[in-house]
Amino acid sequence: MTNCKSSPTLEYEISLSLEGFKRVVGIDEAGRGTWAGPVYAGAVILEISDQTIAALSAVNDSKKMTEEQREKCFQLIQNMALAWGIGQASNEEIDQLGIVPATELAVVRAVQGLSIQPDFALVDAFNIRSLKLPQQGLVKGDAKSLSIAAASILAKVARDRHMVELAQLYPGYGFEVHKGYGTVLHRKKLIELGVSDLHRRTFRPIKDMILSKTSV
Repeated sequence: MTNCKSSPTLEYEISLSLEGFKRVVGIDEAGRGTWAGPVYAGAVILEISDQTIAALSAVNDSKKMTEEQREKCFQLIQNMALAWGIGQASNEEIDQLGIVPATELAVVRAVQGLSIQPDFALVDAFNIRSLKLPQQGLVKGDAKSLSIAAASILAKVARDRHMVELAQLYPGYGFEVHKGYGTVLHRKKLIELGVSDLHRRTFRPIKDMILSKTSV
């Protein structure tokens, strides 16, 4: 199946409904590659209808949207969805389990938070091994499936809000600005302040900084 349209649609969800899957959940994550903070996952089940398509016409791949646009869509998605869930795995869990298992843990927690049990999962990029559902991984799925795009916005907005809150507990690092991503500002603050409890110790350059300090 191909999708040449510039905005995500319900094409995949409709096709699956014709195969008998009536509760398709879209799944996406946010913060997988950051240096600090948790990884988040969103899960969204949408009603397949023209009303849903019209109401969520502004929903797109969260990376293509501004912060203001994502914030506006966040509550709208929750209002329109048949069910939605948000899950996370902490930076400690990421260091303990590894980023892939921790991301899967966040996904499972998001799905467990759904008020309706899904019967199929559309997942951005790759299948989730620990998710006991028939599923399909879609490369650039957040640009193709409206359910995945909606999930990407929930995960991104929820994580960004959380990082702004954490910035108050870890002042000076600029978490409210870079949200834990590997920016020039973040690297500068790491050099100035050192590694915090919020940083992922198994990620570079954090790991290298810790090793360099202990070897002195």
